[in-house]
Amino acid sequence: MSKRRNPNAVKIALFLAPVLILFAAFFVYPFVFTFAASLTKWRGIGAMSWNRGANFAKLFGDPTFRLAIRNNLVWALASGFVQVPLAALVALILAREPRGWKFLRTVYFLPNVISTVALAMVWTALYNPQYGAFNGLRALLGLEPKNWLGDTSTALAAVVIQGVLYIGYFMIIILAAAMNIPRELYEAAEIDGATTLQQEFRITLPMLRGTLVTAVTLAMAYGMRHFEATYLMTGGGPAYSTTTMGIDLFLKMDALRYGEASAAGVILILLGTVVIVGIRRLLGKADPMAEAGQ
Repeated sequence: MSKRRNPNAVKIALFLAPVLILFAAFFVYPFVFTFAASLTKWRGIGAMSWNRGANFAKLFGDPTFRLAIRNNLVWALASGFVQVPLAALVALILAREPRGWKFLRTVYFLPNVISTVALAMVWTALYNPQYGAFNGLRALLGLEPKNWLGDTSTALAAVVIQGVLYIGYFMIIILAAAMNIPRELYEAAEIDGATTLQQEFRITLPMLRGTLVTAVTLAMAYGMRHFEATYLMTGGGPAYSTTTMGIDLFLKMDALRYGEASAAGVILILLGTVVIVGIRRLLGKADPMAEAGQ
């Protein structure tokens, strides 16, 4: 009976086996091990001593970790609802193929092939309180120089702004989807007297709904796991104002507090899952592009 119901079960199992093995080896096992380690007191070497949920209680009682959670959410929201809309705006303009659009497409994507370390160093120089370009502009306006990365009131905004300006990755995704929209829809809209702006709101954006939801999901996932640029530019300071869960986790590992670091990792994974599932439920709907192809 089982063979009659699913005659290809063996073939399907063999086809899926490599992926399932890799998934189990590089995600399921590490997550289970991390969760187990989060319930212990462990220095990364030697025996683990069971302490149940003490690590989680300590983390949630730590104001620095609560601040890191807030900063992660700020990064996720900025990435999903600032970076992606900017990328979509540029993509919609380039999809109209203005003069030099291929050159502009390359220019906007170029930062994505440059090392994060190099970009962080460039922005650190731009924010420099003595000779940075931004303070140079303030001097021209007769304003006093500002320590952008050393002031708790501006540090987080400074690092977030430099992150969301790199729109090239999501611009390419949205641009590719926009250029696959049937041209006949725009021709019919022009015949009916629709303006360019009306075409974008009535045709392009609805047809890109699925792509935009995917882009927002990816952007928020990247925002939740943010680490490199902030660590290189501020190290999580000043006064932990820019610290993220990734930085907090790294510092705990550096201090050989692997049990607490594992607990932070588990919270990061669970919080990221909640955010991503929530945004998918909030924004996820049927994709008109997929429906049009059926």
